[in-house]
This record gives sequence, C-alpha cells and structure tokens, in this order.
Amino acid sequence: MGGQRRVAVVTGSNKGIGYAIVRGLCKQFDGDVYLTARNESLGLQAVKDLKKEGLNPQFHQLDVTKPDTIVKMRSFLKHTYGGLDLLVNNAGIIFDINSPTEAGDQAESLMKTNFTGLCNVSEVLFPLLRPHARVVNVSSMISVAALFKCSNELQQKFTDQNISSGELKRLMQQFVDCVHAGTHGDCGWPTGKLTSGYGVSKIGATVMSFIQQREFLRDSRPDIVVNACCPGYVKTDLTGQLGTKTTDQGAETPLYLALLSQNTATPKGQLVSEKQIVSWEAKQSKL
Repeated sequence: MGGQRRVAVVTGSNKGIGYAIVRGLCKQFDGDVYLTARNESLGLQAVKDLKKEGLNPQFHQLDVTKPDTIVKMRSFLKHTYGGLDLLVNNAGIIFDINSPTEAGDQAESLMKTNFTGLCNVSEVLFPLLRPHARVVNVSSMISVAALFKCSNELQQKFTDQNISSGELKRLMQQFVDCVHAGTHGDCGWPTGKLTSGYGVSKIGATVMSFIQQREFLRDSRPDIVVNACCPGYVKTDLTGQLGTKTTDQGAETPLYLALLSQNTATPKGQLVSEKQIVSWEAKQSKL
C-alpha cells in the first residue's frame, strides 16, 4: 500500500477556482490529480484544455449532491490507488442576487451542495485518507459576516469548540426550515441576500472543518490536516465575473493548504484567508 501512487481529488473543478486548483496541483503535487465534475463532457473538455498547457490531470465524474457518484469515486480510488492523499472540497453554488427562485428553495439548494455535499464527500472518502493526507474545504469570508449577523445564541453554538457534527447538521436543517417558513429573521438567522442562504451554508462548511480536524486528532492515522479557506473575491461564473482576483490568484490559499508539509503544526483545523488564520469567535449581534 505504501508504495502506491499518491492521488488528489478536487470536487467541482471543471471551471473557476476548482479548475485553477487542479492546474496548480498538476504543477506542484507529486502524484495523480483528478479533476471532477457533475457533467462528464464539461469535465473531459476541461481536462483537454489543461493538457494543451502541457499538464496531465485525470478525470472522474462526481456530483456531490448524488451519493451514488461519491460511492463510485471511492470504489475507483480504493481499487486504483488503495487510498487518498489530498481532498479539496471545492464544489459550491450561489444564486444571482436577483434570482426569481423562492428563498426557501434557494436555501435548500445552497445547503445541499455547499454543506451537505461537502459532508457526504468527506464521510465517504475520509476512510481512504492515508497518513499525512490533507483536506481543504473551500468556504468563504462571508461565513464570518454571516456569523456576526446571527443572534448571540446561534453565535455561541457555532463557536462552541465542542459542537458535534450532528448538532451542526441539525442547525443547518433548522435554518432551511425557517427560511421556508419565512421565520428565519425571527429565529436569529441572517436575512441579507448573501449572508442568508450562501453565508449560512458557508458557516456550515467552516464549522464542519473544525469538527473534522478535531475528530482526526483522535484518529490512528497520523498527521491528517483539515483546514477551511476563503479564496477571496474571484472573477468566476459564481461571482458573475465581478471579482478582483483571477482564478489562479484565488487558488493560491487553497493550494498553500493542500501542499502543507508533513507534520505541519499550523494552520490545522482553521479558517484561512490570504494564507493567514482568521479568527472565528462570537461577537455581539446587531440583531
């Protein structure tokens, strides 16, 4: 097993930041790099485009909202590589600020991809992680903005260092239910266009990263490191091409975390932006 080739997987990587992360890993990661996408033809085209740059990514179909595709990915990795060395949970969606989609449906879709998809991929693929593996969960500084707009009670829950994954999942579902009912503001949740559905889903991604690292500290496999990160405001389809960074610039912090050397003490179980640790603590709510 120890002699098998190293392997990295990046979810949602046929375009945008994920694509740039794959590009960077192809140049810097010592092993095979898998570009994944929901749509096979888009994924294969992305691989073809990177090969024109002299890079050699591989492709595997993966839809983080469809558990059967995650299980197929696990079977493939187990059979081909016997394990996994790097997982970048990058897949994510956002709705246009003027989207006609009903708020509850938006919240449900955002949570399904940005939080539940991340959880499902992690739960299925984590058993394959080898010693010294790295996990990068792409979150956003909007998770911090959303945290500050939560009620003090919710802030205390999200900053509790002993919060369980089950409790976090319950809170995320509670948010979606409240948005469907139109009561999320009354229940202490953010109501802003970005900080509501998208921001809360990214609170979930950030806090789940802390929980995952805590659990790996009790794992027999040494030196598995999980971090969440904010790529910054990047020109992608996700931002309507309005960002201030190129996708390659947006990939810099995720790549920094993906390539942390063995036995790195820090960052470990942190939220990182611009390669710096971001404080995750409760503040007096303005609600």
